[in-house]
Amino acid sequence: ARGSSTTTPAAAATRKMKTVKVARNIKVPEGVEVTLDGRKVTVKGPRGELSRDYSHQSIEILQVSETQLQVIKWFGTKKELACIRSICSNIENLITGVTKGFRFKMRLVYAHFPINAVINGDKEIEIRNFLGQKKVFRIKMRADTTITKSAKVKDQLELEGNDLEALSQSAADIQQVGKVRNKDIRKFLDGIYVSAKGPIEEE
Repeated sequence: ARGSSTTTPAAAATRKMKTVKVARNIKVPEGVEVTLDGRKVTVKGPRGELSRDYSHQSIEILQVSETQLQVIKWFGTKKELACIRSICSNIENLITGVTKGFRFKMRLVYAHFPINAVINGDKEIEIRNFLGQKKVFRIKMRADTTITKSAKVKDQLELEGNDLEALSQSAADIQQVGKVRNKDIRKFLDGIYVSAKGPIEEE
């Protein structure tokens, strides 16, 4: 009949086709020790120790040698295979964290009311006078993240840590505080923004 569509068994099989095996290797540098416990990965290095649990994904993580890990997915659909690279990138970030560490730089941007940032120790920051508000915003750093004021650049904050997820979430917490509400954001550009981020390079 006109307008009706029929799907052949071959077409249906092609649509749901699974890839038998996809594997991706991760290089482990010298001085880094990786321990596997099922799908839990623990990475030790000069700067400390980090671990992640990937039990929510049906993957296989193998230690091929002292300098190489392998992440394998068997019989995965196209969507399921997308997790392989994400997990590899995540493990690579753990390795970078325990060897170099990460640093985020944030700038205090204001037009009229100067934003006053007070750092308590290196684990908490107080934001005062944002858009002239009397309210004091307090943000605590997550996990091993520390915060300091830049000695070289005015109105710049520097966040450092080994755990990239905790570090970037701490930066997001600070940025969320400096959010302009009930005003035209094209005109009011005040806020605290990430200006640079990446591994800590030796200076």
